[in-house]
Amino acid sequence: MTAATATACSTASTKTGDTGNAAATGSGSGKAIQVVAAENFWGSIATQLGGSHVHVTSIIANPDTDPHDYEPTAADARTVAGAQYAIVNGIGYDAWADKLLAANPGNGRTELKVGDLVGIKPGGNPHRWYSPDDVHKVIEKITADYKKIDPSDAAYYDQQKTAVEAKALAGYNKLIADIKTKYAGTPIGASESIVTPLSDGLGLKMLTPETFLDAMSEGSDPTAKDKATIDQQIKNKQIKLYVYNSQNSTPDVQAQVKEAKAQGIPVATVTETLAPAGATFQQWQTSQLQCIEQALAKASGK
Repeated sequence: MTAATATACSTASTKTGDTGNAAATGSGSGKAIQVVAAENFWGSIATQLGGSHVHVTSIIANPDTDPHDYEPTAADARTVAGAQYAIVNGIGYDAWADKLLAANPGNGRTELKVGDLVGIKPGGNPHRWYSPDDVHKVIEKITADYKKIDPSDAAYYDQQKTAVEAKALAGYNKLIADIKTKYAGTPIGASESIVTPLSDGLGLKMLTPETFLDAMSEGSDPTAKDKATIDQQIKNKQIKLYVYNSQNSTPDVQAQVKEAKAQGIPVATVTETLAPAGATFQQWQTSQLQCIEQALAKASGK
C-alpha cells in the first residue's frame, strides 16, 4: 500500500473510475429528464447512468447535513414538483422526502424507493448504498426507469449502464471481490449499523451487538451492557478491525476508537454521505474500501 493510498484514507480523494461528478449535470437541450434524488450517493449513480440525457439534483449534498432529520426548503419542494423521476432511499431514512413527494404530486412522475426495490421493510437497516448487491439492483432499476420515461433513447441508457458497471465501478467491484476472497470471516467491530451491509457484502463477521449499532444510528443511548461487551471485545482483541462513521462520532465511539488504537487494532473510517461532496459514488466508496483493505492487511499480515 503506497503512501498516496494511505493518505486517501483520510481525504477520500482517489480518482478511480471517474465518469462524472455528483453535481447536477444535463445536456442543456431542455429535453433532459429532470431527476431529483433525496441523497447524493443515489444522485451520483443516477447522473452517471443518465449521462447527457438527464439533469440530476440531489437534495442532501452537504457532508455536514444529517439526512435523518433534514428540513426541506421551498426550493426542494419546487424541485420535486418539477421532477419527472424521483429517487428516495426509504426505510424510514428520509421520511421528509416521502412528505415532499406527497405534498408535491407530479404529473406522471416516476418514483423509486430503494427500500421497496430491495425488499427491506421499515425498521430494517436503511443503509442500502453500503450493500454492493443492492447498489447493482438500483443501477438496473434506474436504467429500466430511464428507458420507460425516454424509450426513444433506450440504447443510450443501455450503453451508459454498461459503462458504469464495466468501467466506472470496476475498481469498486474488484476491491469487494478481493477483500471477500482474502479476508472472509474476519471478525470486526463497528460504531453503527451503516457498516453492517458493507460487512455482509465483504464477507466479514460483525461482532458488535446489533442493538448498539442500531442505537448509534438512531441517535439513542446505547446500553451499559452493550458498551461493556464492546470494551471486552477490544480489550481481548476479539475484533481485528474497527470501522466507524466519522460523521457520527459520539463520546462513546471516540472512546472505542481510542481504545482500539491503544490495543493495536486498526481503525478505518466511513462517512454517511459523499465525502468530499463533489466525489462520485465510486471515488468515495473505493477510497473507503482501500482503507479497509489496508487495515485488514495490517491486522492479518496478509
